[in-house]
Amino acid sequence: MNPAHRLYKHNDILYKIIREIPSHNFENMDIVKEFRDYIGADHVLQNQSHFLFCETIQYAEIIE
Repeated sequence: MNPAHRLYKHNDILYKIIREIPSHNFENMDIVKEFRDYIGADHVLQNQSHFLFCETIQYAEIIE
């Protein structure tokens, strides 16, 4: 993992933030979805001023 990536916990799910971009850079949600797919993110969160393009951290399952 790139040390520049930050982790963010939302609703008990851990995300790796790939990019954080001001909301005003996107005209509509279709463009947000296209950008998400383009950079390889699998989830988008939004705060008051930015979209957070994230990768969901998968929890390991122990198999015995």
